[in-house]
Amino acid sequence: MSVSTKTERQIKSQPLAVPTEPVWRLTVEQYHQMIRSGILDSDDKVELLEGWLIPKMAKNPPHRAATKLTRNALEAIAPDGWYVDSQEPITLDDSEPEPDIVIVGGETRDYLDGHPGGPDVALVVEVADSTLERDRILKQRLYARAGIPVYWIVNLVEGQLEVYSQPVDLSSGPIYRQRQDYSPLDEVEVAIGHRTAGSLRVRDLLP
Repeated sequence: MSVSTKTERQIKSQPLAVPTEPVWRLTVEQYHQMIRSGILDSDDKVELLEGWLIPKMAKNPPHRAATKLTRNALEAIAPDGWYVDSQEPITLDDSEPEPDIVIVGGETRDYLDGHPGGPDVALVVEVADSTLERDRILKQRLYARAGIPVYWIVNLVEGQLEVYSQPVDLSSGPIYRQRQDYSPLDEVEVAIGHRTAGSLRVRDLLP
């Protein structure tokens, strides 16, 4: 093995250092320009979170199953004037996450000129396994800042549903004031548009 080849392998095996110089952060409009110009496309598994391009985690079979089960359950109770979508972008002030599930006001054709925003969303859901810490901290902060009334984490690690409500912007940062955890034996009420649309059994959301 040549010295140069050995050195290249050693460099590749080393973890990337955190930059000590300022790093460029993207606005939502710059992110959209990158998509329009083809710099980013559907093969690039990233989403814009607080100005950073963050890689999306690969979906394992339990994650896929929980997403489908939860979407089916919510579609069954969604009232007229609301629709359920999965893994599609919503546009926030400094972010464009792609939640596992959202309930959005109106219908799909209402958003031909732009993605739904925070005021359009009644409920946002993330299915969490390897992303549990990100979903509890970063995603909670994003959705609370956007004023989305209710945020769910379908927690596959601990086998429970976490329901966050009452978004508030504190001096320490945006957060949901209330959190309630539900076990598989519990039922959870689903509020859409300031009224209760129905209730779901938590075990029906879990694989």
